[in-house]
Amino acid sequence: MQLEKITRAYGEVRMPGDKSISHRGVMLGALGDGTTEIEGFLMGADCLSTIDCFRNMGIGIEVSQERVLVHGKGLKGLRQPERQLYTGNSGTTTRLLCGLLAGQPFDASITGDASICKRPMNRVINPLTEMGARFSGEFCPLTVHGAPLHGIRYRMPVASAQVKTALLLAGLYAQGETVVRESEKSRDHTERMLASMGADIRVDGLDVAVRACDRLEAQKIRVPGDISSAAFFLVLGAVLPNSEITLLDVGVNPTRTGVIDVLREMGADIRLENMHEQNREPVADITVCSSALHGTAIGGALIPRLIDELPIIAVAAAFATGKTVIRDAQELKVKETNRIRAVVDEFKKCGVDVTETKDGMVIRGGRPVHGAAFKSYGDHRMAMSLAVLAQMAEGASSLDDADCVSISYPGFFEDLHRLGL
Repeated sequence: MQLEKITRAYGEVRMPGDKSISHRGVMLGALGDGTTEIEGFLMGADCLSTIDCFRNMGIGIEVSQERVLVHGKGLKGLRQPERQLYTGNSGTTTRLLCGLLAGQPFDASITGDASICKRPMNRVINPLTEMGARFSGEFCPLTVHGAPLHGIRYRMPVASAQVKTALLLAGLYAQGETVVRESEKSRDHTERMLASMGADIRVDGLDVAVRACDRLEAQKIRVPGDISSAAFFLVLGAVLPNSEITLLDVGVNPTRTGVIDVLREMGADIRLENMHEQNREPVADITVCSSALHGTAIGGALIPRLIDELPIIAVAAAFATGKTVIRDAQELKVKETNRIRAVVDEFKKCGVDVTETKDGMVIRGGRPVHGAAFKSYGDHRMAMSLAVLAQMAEGASSLDDADCVSISYPGFFEDLHRLGL
């Protein structure tokens, strides 16, 4: 598609529901006693894949425009799937199911699209195997053979909310205590939701411990706006002249707000207002105004707090004065695509001075940028990042696969053009 350009961005927009919380609402709601009501659920392809998988395991789920109702059957209520569990493009669904299925009294096969079938599962499979889990295969399609589990103490070599959550879900079915020690704090939506549902869970610094319990209580969940989706408009508002954008009811969980911290460090004018809590999750309205940005260094403990936002942060760096260094981000190589290589290759097409490193990239910002024929690699975050980049480029730009934004933000292009009116 041709990427239409806007000259300024002004107004309010409500972000789609948080993808991570939407996934977990369905999964934990299925294990709860009673009906979990989810408002603000993300009707994106990834989360719909999670719904399909749990329907396949006997969970009644009603979907309407306003809400999702998950009729939970308790911790022991899942049944053997009637067919292979298909997770589409969702790495979250795939890895979390590995943990949840490990302790069930049945076998289940998991597969996904071509991208998922190339993504490594060993970093989930290996610690689960230590707990007694049994798997056939290292990549999808793989089979999880339900088995008795025992708790372990596991020190995570790389911070990953997906791996942590898979182990915590397995821990709900394990004898004894399961303790996960993180190298850096990753997003903690699972811990917050389990605690609100009455699970036997304890958080102590970088340690998260869980034990089996008798029941989880159904909840009413209001999903806040996804800060990973908000990041595209935070950068757009900062780099596009004469712009001011307010993003309403966005989740600002401190394990997810690295993008705000980095953009402020780069000089972005960002303010948070109307702070409140929903289901133990902090929420706020976020306003960003046009700003003069400068380069910065990004690495270490910041990376787990903004790993999904690094492609759009790279866009901000392209229009910032000076050098931005992104390091410790090797996790980007095993996302929907190798996002380090993808960012470098696509940015070079339009004149950005960018160099790939073994665990990130170096961007020297402030050079003129021209339009290009961009490739998304079927990666929703790459597609939206390139669409924002194109707004600041001289001349026309195109994108080979715009439909992939439906994975996390189906209305992205409509909101972009509306802000430009």
